[in-house]
Amino acid sequence: MHRNYRALFGPLAAAILLMGVVGLPLLIPGYSQVRQTVSEIGEMDSPARIPFAALLCCVAACLLVFAAGVRAATKQVGHNPLAAYLIGVMALCSAGVGIFAFPHPLHNVFGESELIGYQAPLALALAWRKDPRAGRLVRFSWSAFALVWICIALNLTTLHRHGPVWASVAPLYGLIQRSLFVAWFGWCIGVGLMLWREDWRGS
Repeated sequence: MHRNYRALFGPLAAAILLMGVVGLPLLIPGYSQVRQTVSEIGEMDSPARIPFAALLCCVAACLLVFAAGVRAATKQVGHNPLAAYLIGVMALCSAGVGIFAFPHPLHNVFGESELIGYQAPLALALAWRKDPRAGRLVRFSWSAFALVWICIALNLTTLHRHGPVWASVAPLYGLIQRSLFVAWFGWCIGVGLMLWREDWRGS
């Protein structure tokens, strides 16, 4: 049975990010996982700046391999490989966010560009929707897409910091930002495992 081992780099990217986001704040006195953003872990003058940049570059490298695995599986069954390219965009943005530490102007450019990569679940669901063997994969991707957009909507409350919604969200913004990462990287875990377990050559 043919195994797509590159697909496992999606779960690996998620695991590396989780360990870093949980572990690196221990180097920063007074850092709050609940209130503060992930970018603040690696901002200028932070004691975790270099490890944070290295962490995101490792995540980016894993995502590139994962993207190659998704592309291989998608091309193997004759579907549109757009999802793989969107994962590649996310890899590029992740590395950029790490290398250009906040408040460098490129930090926000790469961070906001991640919105492109967050559409990978939608692209995969649309590309595989007519494949009779991919029902679970498609349903999972549709669910992840919906969850990702709910989290994006909550994160966009930062655009209006004077309204009542932001007043409610602000004390928990660190958790809200992390919910978006959980939703998207959770999709990477699920898709990676499903593409690894199944032999799609006969699909």
